Amino acid sequence: MQLKIIFLGTSSAVPTAKRGQQSIAVVRGGEVLIFDVGECMQRNFLRSGIGVNRRMRIFITHMHGDHVLGLLGLLQTLALNGRDLPIYVYGPSVLNEYIEVNRRLLNINLTYNLYFNSVDGDNTIVVDEKDYVIKACKAEHSIPAYSYCLHEKDRPGVFYPEKALALGVPKGRLWHKLQHGEDVIVDGRVVRSSDVTGPKRKGRKIGISGDTIVNDRLVEFFRDCDVLVFESTFSHEDKAKAMEAMHSTARDAAELAAKARVKLLVLTHFSARYNDVKRLVDEASAIHSNVIPAEDMLTIDVPYPE
Repeated sequence: MQLKIIFLGTSSAVPTAKRGQQSIAVVRGGEVLIFDVGECMQRNFLRSGIGVNRRMRIFITHMHGDHVLGLLGLLQTLALNGRDLPIYVYGPSVLNEYIEVNRRLLNINLTYNLYFNSVDGDNTIVVDEKDYVIKACKAEHSIPAYSYCLHEKDRPGVFYPEKALALGVPKGRLWHKLQHGEDVIVDGRVVRSSDVTGPKRKGRKIGISGDTIVNDRLVEFFRDCDVLVFESTFSHEDKAKAMEAMHSTARDAAELAAKARVKLLVLTHFSARYNDVKRLVDEASAIHSNVIPAEDMLTIDVPYPE
C-alpha cells in the first residue's frame, strides 16, 4: 500500500513568501491523515491533488494559531466542493468548543458529518484500525500539546504457494485469506496462515512532533521511526530563544532522532528569520546521517522496510 507524506505548510508562526503555516498530510491508500491545519493550508491541499472526498482524519497538536486557524477554512472548502464522507477530528478538548463556536458565528454549514475526539493522556492510542494505530504522546510546549505517531501493524509474511498446495488448499479465495493472515478450513482441517507464510513483516512508522522541546519520553515514543518530522524552529545559535518559547533547535531534533534510531529526519516549522535553512540542515546533519528540510508541497514516499 502506498504511503506518502505531503507538506502543505512548513513555516512557524509567521508565514513567508515560500512557506505557509504548518500542515502535513499523510496519504495512506485511500485515506488521508492531516496533522495540523495552519491558516490558508487549503490552497496547497487543493494543489496537491489529494481529493476532497477521501476518508479523512484530522489531528491537531495544540491550540496555537499557526496550527489550527486553517481548520474552519478547510472544513468549509471541503463542503463547498461537495464532500459527503464524514471527517474525524482529534485534538485537545478545547478544540471542540473552538469548532462549534466558529461554525455558529460564521454560519458554516457542512455537507458531511463531523465527529470530534478529545485527545488526553500520554502514549495513548487515539485510532486503532485493522492495520494501523495512531498514538498521541504529551509534548512539552508553552500550552498543552501532543505529538503523534502512525504505526502500521505487522503484515503477514511472504506467501508460499507450494506449502498451500502440499496442505491441500485449492488455489483461489482460500489462498487470498491465507495471504492476508486468516486461517482457513480445508476438508475439516484448520490450515493456519502461519503454516504457509514466512515470518511477519514490520509495518511503517511515521512520527510528527508538533511544537515541543525534546525529552526522553519523546525519544521512546519515536523509537525506530522510518520518518520523523520534527520541529526545528531555531538554529542552535538561537538556543536561548528556543528555550524561552519552548521550541526545538535543529541540533535538538537531530540528537533526539539519533537516540531514537530514526531512519530519516525531516526538519520543519522554521522561523521566518531564516531566509535559507541550510544552516539548520547542516547543524542537524553533523549529528544525524539522514536529514532533509521540508518545503511546501514536498512529497516523500515511505516504502516498506523490506
